[in-house]
Amino acid sequence: MEETKTTPLTTETQPAGIPPALPDPETERQARQLRFRIIGIVVVVVVLVIAGMVFLFTRTPAQTTYLRDVFIIFMALEALIIGIALVILMVQLSILINLLQNEIKPIIYSTNETVNTLRGTATFLSNNLSEPVIKLNEYLAGLKKLFDILRPGK
Repeated sequence: MEETKTTPLTTETQPAGIPPALPDPETERQARQLRFRIIGIVVVVVVLVIAGMVFLFTRTPAQTTYLRDVFIIFMALEALIIGIALVILMVQLSILINLLQNEIKPIIYSTNETVNTLRGTATFLSNNLSEPVIKLNEYLAGLKKLFDILRPGK
């Protein structure tokens, strides 16, 4: 007995009662390392934020306002860079849409027409070539059997 699993993209046949294959140990190790790296980065960021707050509270107000102003300038530069990146992203998206509409769509239509022509050709050959040959072979096989039955030397 076989059990068939069907997903939108694949059909897997697996004998019943056998559990699915275990994941690759190398892949698990890499995933574990990635988790540890992410946790490490989060911990470092939290420590830096706490250290920055302690640093700001222990300084004089003039130094704090100076650091605040520098931070605001960096945030404005970051917003400017993000805005430029979004404009570039929109331009790339419009180029992709143009490509899909003007180049990929005609290719798909042409392929569809070719498949329809091929389907018609296969139907034509089947009706006008294969079926008559098959019928002829049937008649010849019947005649051969008739001659084999009627032949007295058998």
